[in-house]
Parts: sequence; structure tokens; C-alpha cells
Amino acid sequence: MNESIRELLDRLPKDNLTVKMLNALNFVTPDKWENVIGFNQTITAVTGETDANAILAIGNKALELYNDPKNGYQGAIWYYQTVDKVDDALGKAAMVNKIGEKIGFLGFLKNLTPKADTTQSFDLCLKLVAELIAYSKLNGLPILKPGQFLSELKENYTGPSLIRMAALVCVDGLLPLGPDFLQKIHSTLEQKGDRLESAALYGAIGNAIPADDKVGFITNTFETMSGWMGNLVTSVGLTPQKVYKNIGGFIEFSDDSLDFVAAFLDQSTDYYKHTGTQTVARKLIAQAAQEI
Repeated sequence: MNESIRELLDRLPKDNLTVKMLNALNFVTPDKWENVIGFNQTITAVTGETDANAILAIGNKALELYNDPKNGYQGAIWYYQTVDKVDDALGKAAMVNKIGEKIGFLGFLKNLTPKADTTQSFDLCLKLVAELIAYSKLNGLPILKPGQFLSELKENYTGPSLIRMAALVCVDGLLPLGPDFLQKIHSTLEQKGDRLESAALYGAIGNAIPADDKVGFITNTFETMSGWMGNLVTSVGLTPQKVYKNIGGFIEFSDDSLDFVAAFLDQSTDYYKHTGTQTVARKLIAQAAQEI
């Protein structure tokens, strides 16, 4: 990996579509996300340290830990980046298949195509698995079983990690698939699960899935996580329209074209990479501060 954690943090945008989307989704989680960017700024945010010499010492230790291949920091970053790279490629490569029934929108819509329900279902499931693997690497653990990961999520996910999962539910679940997205995905896995290995994200992360029955592992991960996702939807009263209402301040679509909203956000945001970098940095800097 060519970029250091300093470079990754210093290059995070202060305000773009990704940041606007995540800010708009802050109502979903009780633990509000803040867009902390910059290497030194993140050190201060995590440790409370403001002394320049202390910040320098923590920063140098963090760079050392990040560069050590025995640690899983770079591996976790790779997974977060890969999710968005695959999403971008899927969006740009998609064939237009619904534009005939959506004539009244902005010109660029002719270049947007909502993913088919099967593709979208597989995509969400594989993002969950990528999250599980990234978390395992970040924390120096063997690849967790789905039940173990669910426990870790409930206990340890805050800030950028929690908003990432909220965005997954909203942007990759509710908007493209509707209020019954969990049931749709369950049915898709039952009927077409044998096609999972043809999914683009599977091609990127499949080798890391720790099971002889990789499709079974993916299915089990979704089924294990579906209760948590359903509880999130219920606790906040989430609906596709409510999600759209909160993000509608910076994109203008008709509320009967939420599949296009999802396609637009798919291509225009990189929330996995953005919040994943922040997640890794928080863990890394906390360890660095502790070790010095």
C-alpha cells in the first residue's frame, strides 16, 4: 500500500457528497458521527492531546505501527477501499435498463442504472462480510464467526464505524430495495444464492472468506446481522422516504425514483473508504498513545 495513514487522513475531504450524505444520516444513530480529518487533528480528537511534541511522538509511533506488516491496519484499509472501488466500477459499467420509464429527470440520469435486486442483495451481503473481515484484521483476530462479529459490533461500534453500518442499511438496503429489503435479500439468497460467486465484490474478497462453504458463510453472516439491521430500522422508524427526506437537501430527485437515488449515491460517494479510514485511524492512534 503506497499511502501512509497520515496521507490518507490528510486527504479526507472536509465537505463533499460523501460527507453531506453521512451528516444527513446522523439522525439514525445515537452516537453522532463527526467528520474528523487530518492526521494531527485526529490525534487530538482521539487522545485529547494538544501539546505539539506529544502529538509528534504519538504520530511517529502510529506511523510505525501502521507500517508493521504484523499489524492488520493496512489490511483493514484495503477492504474498506476495495468495497468502494467495486461499487464505483459496477455503477459506471451498468447498462441502462429503466430510463424508458423515468423520462422526466436530469440529463445525467441516462448514465445511471439502478442495480437489479439480485445484484443489490448480493452487494449488501458481501459488504457485511467485508466489514467482518476488516474488523477482524484491524483487531488482530482470526476471521470472526458471524455471531462473534455481531457481539463485537453491538459492544464496540461507535462514531465512524456505526455511521458506516447505518449508511449500509439506508443506502444499500432501504433506498434501492424498499422497506422489506431484509425479506427480499433473504428470498434472493434462498433462490439464487448459488450465483453469489459471480458477484464482483466476491471476486475481490472471496479468497479471504474462512470457510469451505463460502456461500454458506455469506448467507449466515447476513442472517445473523439481519436482526440487528431490523432493530435499527424499527428503533428509528426508518423508511425509504424518511431516508430520502434527510438526504434530499443536496440531491434533487422525485421521491418515486429512490432506486435512482441509490444508484447516484453508489457512484458518487465512498462512505466505506471515508469512514473506514477514520475507524482504522482511531484504533491505531489509541494504540500508539498507549504504547508511548
